[in-house]
Amino acid sequence: LCNCSSVGSAGCNLTTGQCHCLPGYTGPRCHSCAHGFFPQLGGQQCQPCSCSPAGATSQQCDHSGKCQCKAGVTGLKCDRCSEGFYRFNESWCEPCQCNNLSHTCNSSTGTCLECQENTEGEHCELCKEGFYHSTPPAHGCQHCPCSTVASTGTCHLEPGESLPRCDKCKPGYTGLNCNQCDKGYYNSDSICMRCECNGNVDPGLSPSVCRPDSGECIGCLYHTTGFHCELCQEGYSRDSQGTNCTRKEATPEPREFTTSAPNTTKATSFSTAVLNSTLSPTTLQTIFPISSSDNSTSAFADVSWTQFNIIILTVIIIVVVLLMGFVGAVYMYREYQNRKLNAPFWTIELKEDNISFSSYHDSIPNADVSGLLEDDGNEVAPNGQLTLTTPMHNFKA
Repeated sequence: LCNCSSVGSAGCNLTTGQCHCLPGYTGPRCHSCAHGFFPQLGGQQCQPCSCSPAGATSQQCDHSGKCQCKAGVTGLKCDRCSEGFYRFNESWCEPCQCNNLSHTCNSSTGTCLECQENTEGEHCELCKEGFYHSTPPAHGCQHCPCSTVASTGTCHLEPGESLPRCDKCKPGYTGLNCNQCDKGYYNSDSICMRCECNGNVDPGLSPSVCRPDSGECIGCLYHTTGFHCELCQEGYSRDSQGTNCTRKEATPEPREFTTSAPNTTKATSFSTAVLNSTLSPTTLQTIFPISSSDNSTSAFADVSWTQFNIIILTVIIIVVVLLMGFVGAVYMYREYQNRKLNAPFWTIELKEDNISFSSYHDSIPNADVSGLLEDDGNEVAPNGQLTLTTPMHNFKA
């Protein structure tokens, strides 16, 4: 008897007893699977391995039908690339190019998947938004020092520099890292706020139109003042529209002056306009006419009223001081004349038998002459005569 497999044989040679095996079967009785075939699970039939000629090392497979794959190839039939490889071709699978920042890539295109260390891109060669490529010794992508409040949050590193620059600052911010307030802005609790100066400053005249720490306006124009240039300067007021500061217009105030001439008792009163801070240049020109050429204005119009008042007051003080000095000089001169006329000078005349004297001025008839002659023998008579007594003679005057 041939005893051939009923499944794998197609009969036998009655002479030799050799079984005739069907394709995929082998052995004397055709009960084994041939090369490139494997037995079906739970059955006696042999199935072809169907290994990929490009990915498998051979056409042989194990009892489960798994083929022996080349490096970088995987799958039951070795028909696809394993993890870390892509582009399955007739020879092999190419390894993923992900700069060691990813272990997987698209099996067809090779695009890296799940890039690590804040990277992105087809080959994980780029930094994610908000990160930048740092220089040695710290490689990789570092976080940008750019606030999303003051900038776009992205940055870049210029060649030869070690610190990154923010790509774009938001309005009101400036600086390498957008951490400073731009012109026309000031720092308010780490936020740059626009200066509020009511349009009364010129940005071209100063580095900033307000102080960067407080917001106080600098260099108010158009006769304005105040923290926000919201007030008018002294001597100016808002116009009818409430926009511009214009010079105040005031009416003259009448006041009476009383003047008296020397050696007169009758006072002369007259009413005139008071030259004070309330007068306008037009009023002054009316009171004090000043000649002017065409297209010219009075000199009074160019002088502020505060300065005008100071000038008038200074002139008055100078006049008073000069008058006082003059009066004092006259008084001193008259005193000097009086002292000269009333000086108690005496004239003494010596004769052969007596001495006579008289005062320089007749206004001192009873002058004391006891001190004129310092002799113990001298006597002064009640009638004013001076008696000069000597051991030899008596002289009377």
